Amino acid sequence: MEYVILAVVIAVIAVGAIAGLVVSGRRRQQLPPKSQAPVITAPKPTPQEPQVGEESAPPTEEPRRTVEEVELPAEPEAPEAPEAPEVVEVVEVEPAEAEAVPAVEVPEPTAGRLVRLRSRLSRSQNSLGKGLLSLLSREHLDEDTWEEIEDTLLTADVGVAPTQELVERLRTRVKVLGTRTPEELRALLREELVELIGKDSDRTVRSTKHEEGPAVVLVVGVNGVGKTTTTGKLARVLVADGRSVVLGAADTFRAAAADQLQTWGERVGARTVRGPEGGDPASIAFDAVKEGIAEGVDTVLIDTAGRLHTKTGLMDELGKVKRVVEKHGPVDEVLLVLDATTGQNGLIQARVFAEVVDITGIVLTKLDGTAKGGIVVAVQRELGVPVKLIGLGEGADDLAPFEPGAFVDALIGD
Repeated sequence: MEYVILAVVIAVIAVGAIAGLVVSGRRRQQLPPKSQAPVITAPKPTPQEPQVGEESAPPTEEPRRTVEEVELPAEPEAPEAPEAPEVVEVVEVEPAEAEAVPAVEVPEPTAGRLVRLRSRLSRSQNSLGKGLLSLLSREHLDEDTWEEIEDTLLTADVGVAPTQELVERLRTRVKVLGTRTPEELRALLREELVELIGKDSDRTVRSTKHEEGPAVVLVVGVNGVGKTTTTGKLARVLVADGRSVVLGAADTFRAAAADQLQTWGERVGARTVRGPEGGDPASIAFDAVKEGIAEGVDTVLIDTAGRLHTKTGLMDELGKVKRVVEKHGPVDEVLLVLDATTGQNGLIQARVFAEVVDITGIVLTKLDGTAKGGIVVAVQRELGVPVKLIGLGEGADDLAPFEPGAFVDALIGD
């Protein structure tokens, strides 16, 4: 037993010695020889992020040039002597020449203008003139026919009293005439209509300069009847007749009314006196007459604000405008502008205006459309003043002096 234990101890010692020899031999193989110098490897360069316009690849070295290969810049040439500056002649320009002057138009002559515009009355002609001729041409004129004639006149806005007068005269003359040819009936009807309208009335617009100064014309009317446009067209009528004109833009309550009137004036070379929007109309009218006196013009046209005939305060202000203007001298004309298509409503407006200012003449606008020609008779009877001008279209020269004979001829046709 003792020998066995001894043998095991010897075997363990032998195994340990052999293991030690093997480990020491491996260490000697891993160590470098003492005579060999250590090799130091340079670290790899850290790649840089590319900048704007650069690529991620590392930049390559550009070839270098020697001193002999580099070209030197050429010597600068001597500067040339500066040329003598040109002498520019300065011409003074007058202020009037510096501003662009709008071209002044030459208005169409007023003589015979209504005759040239008679075609504009075609619709009124169909409803009144031709209707009467057709009825009067019947073989038997019984009571029913005469009632139809009355209805035709009333529908054309002639008015009750003028209609009754005309029918009575026609009945008497037709009975005396007996046989009636179309030519005789046309002549008869023309004569009676001209008499009804009033062939002896003075329809001249008083626009001639007098001793006190220029003639002063007030243009009044409600909004929407074409009052400002009519004032501008009237300026063209007066200029066409040889008058010099100053315009007064006293309609300060309607936006752009002064600009509109000034445009009309510039087209015929007439100056416009205006003030701030919403200003005192009477003050502007006063200044316009004052300027007209200073310039020695023939006529001062004053466009007043469009008055609603139901507003007493505004109507009173219109009376104030007239009183202020009369401090310079008398007002020669007060023209009431009426829309011919409004019929009886226009007559109501006429009554109220006549109570505030003394109307001296009437201007009927829009007489070329659906207007009925009989309104000429009715409004004259209502106010006792004549129709002096009529508007027959939208053109600049479509405002014509009223001529009863030419008007009736247009109504009944050839």
